[in-house]
Amino acid sequence: MALRMYEEKDHVAAYLQYRVTPEEMINRIMDFMKPKTQQKFNLAVDVGCGNGKGTILLAPFFDQVVGTDVSPAQLEMAQANSLCSNVTYRQCPAEELPFESSQVDLVTAMTAAHWFDRPRFLNEADRVLKSNGCLALLSYTMDMELEYGDATSALNNICDELYAALRPFKNPCLGSSSSKIYFDMFESCTYPDKEWNGSLRVNRTVTVNSFIGMVETFTSYQKLMRQDAAEAKRLSDDIRNKLMAAMQVSSPDTELTMVVRYFYMFARKP
Repeated sequence: MALRMYEEKDHVAAYLQYRVTPEEMINRIMDFMKPKTQQKFNLAVDVGCGNGKGTILLAPFFDQVVGTDVSPAQLEMAQANSLCSNVTYRQCPAEELPFESSQVDLVTAMTAAHWFDRPRFLNEADRVLKSNGCLALLSYTMDMELEYGDATSALNNICDELYAALRPFKNPCLGSSSSKIYFDMFESCTYPDKEWNGSLRVNRTVTVNSFIGMVETFTSYQKLMRQDAAEAKRLSDDIRNKLMAAMQVSSPDTELTMVVRYFYMFARKP
């Protein structure tokens, strides 16, 4: 059974503000799709679309883009922030997509498929995809690295401390490695034309505060906060102060580089 996540409005708003937008990944998806067809693409479906930050990036390439999610709070945020006339949203489970068979050019899920009932979702994606339609599943690891001049090594030791503190609160369904979940889906996909990349490094300029804000959107941090809000706040404050001390700065709005490691699978239906 798929899991329901990101239902609380405060969590959804923080997710929209702090989570990484996958611009580079959209270009890779389109590069994979284009060599085998010159026709204009009709329909893309972004499953588990959340706040729609990735969904709207598909708009220039398709006549119609539909984002689907089970969370009303996420869809409300997506609709409020969508300015694209060819993008719409539907509430439904990932395993029960409201499309006819062989109708969809692209089924994608960005940082979401690990929450699905994966065998059922893959069967459903296969049902709705056209011949030569593509499946694109991507996510990133939750152990971002930080870079700031000579302080880089110290910053990542502090990050390791943070990730270790959150590890006991990790959802058991994610197992020891989220990338393994996606590689297992890649291995189980029977389409002969497929591609796997286990480590694509993407850099983002963030502030100390926005890095902490992103970590606070993790489901592990949210679980800690529900169990002990004071301890969660103490952890955030302690890590923020340690990062600033290592950087020798006084403002949490100081910018640094965050390195995100994406992994993805692309596959084309015969």
